[in-house]
Parts: sequence; structure tokens; C-alpha cells
Amino acid sequence: MAWWEAADSEIRVLIAPDQSTVGSSAGHLVSLCHPKSGISTTYLLVNEGLQELHWYKQSYGSWFLGDYVCEDGSLYTATPIDPVFIFLPLFEEARLKKVDDPGKFRQLDEITFVDSYPGYQHLPSVVEKSMHVVCEVKEVGSMKFFRLDDTKVLAWLCHKVRQLKQTLLMLDKNYAAQDESQTLADAVSILGEYLKDEPWLKLLCNHLRLNIEDVSKKASGADVIPSAADNALNSSPIQDEAAGEKKTTKAVKQAKKVKLEKDSRNIKEMFARATRSRAKET
Repeated sequence: MAWWEAADSEIRVLIAPDQSTVGSSAGHLVSLCHPKSGISTTYLLVNEGLQELHWYKQSYGSWFLGDYVCEDGSLYTATPIDPVFIFLPLFEEARLKKVDDPGKFRQLDEITFVDSYPGYQHLPSVVEKSMHVVCEVKEVGSMKFFRLDDTKVLAWLCHKVRQLKQTLLMLDKNYAAQDESQTLADAVSILGEYLKDEPWLKLLCNHLRLNIEDVSKKASGADVIPSAADNALNSSPIQDEAAGEKKTTKAVKQAKKVKLEKDSRNIKEMFARATRSRAKET
């Protein structure tokens, strides 16, 4: 039996990390809450790291996979995302901070328990490993308690901005020609796609003396497109760890505008033209 005949659903193409180079554990799709929009979004969990998924669709296209033709020419790609972005809203809500009170220390299983998102329960080691950088941690016997620290979060965000500025200058020489403050604003707006305006984007903009309205406008300019939690990708060869769980909200994610191929022609028409050309030559 051919591999595609054994598939119990439609096949999709996903470009993801090579297991032979990054580890041996199988990848799983987990549904989590998007840190900016709050909408259900699917991420790829592989080797205790999270990958966000991007979708690219041409007007016309198919995939030739060996002897099999995949009718849907969509392409999904997985790229690393810092888990701190994903968990920041949970930790902010869990500490119950007040004006004159920095909040409470909580255990990780309390913080990551979200009734409509059981996917968080599959990430204890990812959470513990990543959130030390932005939290105060207290140990009582064998138990650990975490509380988000504003000073640490701000330092982490500033570090991300510096890294992103350097990357922008390396990737596009046009950034070197523009004003440094504009490059700074661009870097913050990119981070803003993963941060709520209150409190983190506002805190970062105040620290860097940027206009939050301008930054927010850029950050909200990204189009919303279907994410991998849509039925199209849930039917991919990678098995969703929460496949049996009921999805109550159609998952979408913020991403760049979908690129559509223009002036494409039907593949049947291409073969028809080639046949007519040979007929004329003979």
C-alpha cells in the first residue's frame, strides 16, 4: 500500500525542523491562546521548543510528492518563537497584581491551567525553562513558585529590541539609511505583534520614549489569516496531540499578507498549448 493510501484524511505540506538534526521526539500540534489577539492559534511543539506556523497560498498550485499529486498547493512553514511571548499573558493574569501589591507567587500547574486550552498542560518543562528570565522564583522544599517581575520583563523586552534592530540592519540595507529612531520603532512594532498594549507595549514604549499609538498602528497592520488549527492543517501527517478535543473557536493568527501568484494558468492549458505546438512543428 502506498503511503498516501494509508492517510485517513487530506494531505498538506508543512516545512518543519528536521528531527535528525534537532532531536528525536515527534512533533505535535498544540492549540494555545495567541498572546496579542487572544484567539486560539496552533503551534508546533517539537523537542521542548515551540514553533509558530505561517501559511502561504498561490492562486493555482499543487504539490508533486513522489507519485502522488497533492491538490492543495498551500504551504505551511514552522519557525521558532520565544515561549516567553506565549506565556506572558498567563503569568500576568495569575499574579493578581494591584497598584500597591506586586502580586502573588503561584505554582506552574496553577498558572498554566486554562480550561479551554488543555494544550498548556503539555508544556511544563517548556514553561519552567523559559520563564525564569522574567520571573522571581521561590523554592519551598521540592516546590517552585513563580511571580512575574516587571523589571525583568522590561529588561528582556529591551534585549529583544536590540537583537531585532541588529537583524533588520543585516537583512535590509535600507534600514541603515533611515533614521535610527525609525528603525527602533519598526523593531518595537514587530514585537508588538506578540504583546498586548497594556501593560507591556506601553511599558516598553515609555521606556524607549516612543509613541505607542504609532507603534500599535504598525503592529496591527498584519492581516489575519487561517492558522494551522484550521481543518486544512489539522489533517496533515503530524498528529495533533489534542485532536480529540473540541475546538470552539476557529483559530487564526497574525501574519504577513498572503502572497497570491498573478497571471497563473491552468496546468491543463499549459499541456494543451505544448501539444498544439508539437502538432504544428510536424
